[in-house]
Amino acid sequence: MRNSGNVAARASRHLVFVPVCLLCALTLLAQKNPAVPKYDAHAETKIKGVVEELRLPPKGSEKQIAHLLIKSDSETVDVYLCPKSFFDDMGMGFNKGDELSFTGSRVKQDGADLILVREVSKGNDTFVLRDAKGSPVWK
Repeated sequence: MRNSGNVAARASRHLVFVPVCLLCALTLLAQKNPAVPKYDAHAETKIKGVVEELRLPPKGSEKQIAHLLIKSDSETVDVYLCPKSFFDDMGMGFNKGDELSFTGSRVKQDGADLILVREVSKGNDTFVLRDAKGSPVWK
């Protein structure tokens, strides 16, 4: 009898231990992958504006997103491009004062408006960052 009690006690400990481990793993995963907004083709817009600031991730963080602050006629908007490594591979170069045109999805992240860019044009050059459905081409 004593042995069956130990088996039941061990089984109940496993029933508690497994869900706790799963919860910890999910929490760590969520911390490593903060909520990334999804491209919404229904919220697609076109804007033109002037580069106010180019924001690149620090050296060693090339997988993080490069983005721009763009001043249009009516607003200043944060424009998310692509990972810094893809930005470099595509040969994109933007400077303060450059006039650009964008096609992208207007979304909210942490209460702020931003645009996830599908295409960006500078002069005669057009860079395609997402397909027609909004899926990134760098993956």
